Amino acid sequence: MHIAIVGNIGAGKTTLTELLAKQLGYEPQFEAVEHNPYLEDFYSDMKRWSFNLQIFFLNSRFRHMLALQKEKRDIIQDRTIYEDAYIFAENLHDMGLMSKRDFENYSNIFESVLQFVIAPDLLIYLKASVPTLVNNIQIRGRDYEAGIRLDYLSKLNDKYEKWISSYNQGKLLILDKDKLDFANRTEDLAFVIESVERELHGLF
Repeated sequence: MHIAIVGNIGAGKTTLTELLAKQLGYEPQFEAVEHNPYLEDFYSDMKRWSFNLQIFFLNSRFRHMLALQKEKRDIIQDRTIYEDAYIFAENLHDMGLMSKRDFENYSNIFESVLQFVIAPDLLIYLKASVPTLVNNIQIRGRDYEAGIRLDYLSKLNDKYEKWISSYNQGKLLILDKDKLDFANRTEDLAFVIESVERELHGLF
């Protein structure tokens, strides 16, 4: 069984991945931690290196996905390969940081890759307003996130809403993070677990 959790920066993906993995007995899967040789160049010249950066991310996540599909374990995944294309690469293009030619090339590669990717049995989307995202980002206090602009978070939210509204690869569960505090309220976590079980197994 494969559950994937998606959502904007600060939506609570990692926290929910850890909690559900513990409660359901699944194995948590986080973004592959490996050095990206383009990251430093990207931050010094985003327009020049955005395509290279996104291709590296896409290849890294694709290889990770293939390995998981071979092992056939019950997993909960923090972030998906879909977000690379539908959220972040598309947003770089919209911001003028990736040329039309590079974005079309990237999109074609992504479409080829998708033929080998098995969609999750359940996709969980953590829907959150910008104030909720900002609050969560401030609470966890990561230095590299301190400068994230509100308009950037808002644009990413728009991308997520657009993608989720047309998602048809499998079962979808939308959780309103503005109303749920599953990290601190046991009743909220219980509601999430019940909702997940219902989607996966049809339990009422």
